[in-house]
Amino acid sequence: MTAAHPHGVEDLCAAGTELYERALREGHVSSSEAEPAPCLLDFGLLTHSVTDLRRLEPVAPAVALHRMLRAMEERVADERRREQRLTEAFEPLLRIDGPRTGTEHVPALGVLSGLDRISSAITRAMADSSGEILAIQPHVTHTVPTTPEIRAEALARDQALLDRGGRIRTLYQHTLRHAPSVLARYERLTGDVEARTLDEIPDRLIIVDRTVAFLPANEDRTLALEVRHPSLITFCVTVFDRLWHLATPMYPEAVQQPHLNGVPPRQRAIASLLIEGHTDAVIADRLGMNIRTARVHIAKLAATLGSESRAQLGYLIGRSGILDQRE
Repeated sequence: MTAAHPHGVEDLCAAGTELYERALREGHVSSSEAEPAPCLLDFGLLTHSVTDLRRLEPVAPAVALHRMLRAMEERVADERRREQRLTEAFEPLLRIDGPRTGTEHVPALGVLSGLDRISSAITRAMADSSGEILAIQPHVTHTVPTTPEIRAEALARDQALLDRGGRIRTLYQHTLRHAPSVLARYERLTGDVEARTLDEIPDRLIIVDRTVAFLPANEDRTLALEVRHPSLITFCVTVFDRLWHLATPMYPEAVQQPHLNGVPPRQRAIASLLIEGHTDAVIADRLGMNIRTARVHIAKLAATLGSESRAQLGYLIGRSGILDQRE
């Protein structure tokens, strides 16, 4: 495998196949002709001529095939030797009679360390599922950024579950209703998938088949809890279901939240947090927006209600009744 030709010899590229066939017919090709197919040298199908280093001569297919099959057999033998060593190493451990040695024992609560291990654990759980995935996905600005590769891997994992007849329900914050990355996800997914939004949601949560749940164990999400305790799973599912019934549908059919007294839904959510005495930074974090956007909405809310100060704004919010009408 090469950077330019990411394939194995069993899937030889078109350029390599054509050049190798010509080398077999003509006896040689030039080094410059082989530049578009460096895989032929990597796989040992062409070799430099001892009389002219500018020429490449083909290795007989039978010789090349035998060499590759022998290398494959050696790798298989190495794996078998490794399997034997593992069996010998674990054999005395398997004889220990203890409360945590039986195959029926599965930890009710485990800690996963590292983004790769967390992602692998979720992938394994979903690979065995054809049921339902419940997910809460908040907008978080202080964590490791999601890369296109991570999003593509998650999309493929989700689509595979949907193809098996599974179902996915996801909760987001209202601020993500029009996020390009979220919209692109639902443009590509096909199957029984739904999404709803709320002003505020808890931290990230993924529940697979109502038997295992994953949730963050630290702020930057490099630690996660893997929960299998039935009572804790039931609690998580109950929380999700109650939030789901309160949420506004986003996909497959979006429902728009109504304006009340000229105040849009996002500003009503901000008003609720303002009268609780929260700072602009806390309001922004809880609603999944940056602090500049939060301050713009606060200014618009103040203008709508005719407020000239922060203290007066709280008083006017109370008098307006906009929070009494929240659905």
